[in-house]
Amino acid sequence: MGESTILTKLWREESGRISTQVLNEYFVTVTCKLRHKLPPEEAWEDVEDFESWKPVPVDIKCLKVARHVQLRYKISWWDALIVAAASIAGCDTLLSEDLNSGQQYLGISVQNPFIDN
Repeated sequence: MGESTILTKLWREESGRISTQVLNEYFVTVTCKLRHKLPPEEAWEDVEDFESWKPVPVDIKCLKVARHVQLRYKISWWDALIVAAASIAGCDTLLSEDLNSGQQYLGISVQNPFIDN
């Protein structure tokens, strides 16, 4: 299933979840790091749209789960925070191009949305 198909399904089924960390990364990437940057106003509209995905805050609970994930799986702190947020949100699949597709963390399967699985 391609990236756009996955996103379409998540929006249609209202089953997407996201963390505030990922929203921060998205905003900075699309407004500062891309060759064809989005205007901040447009990027902010995207962030507001993702509010319906019930963003998981990076709070002390998330930090504690992330620390456990980091120690158990030996992954980066930033990736551990994303796994922790997915766990807190009750996700069974985590879409990531950075983590290894097919890997399992806390019972959550990683899927790279940019490759066919």
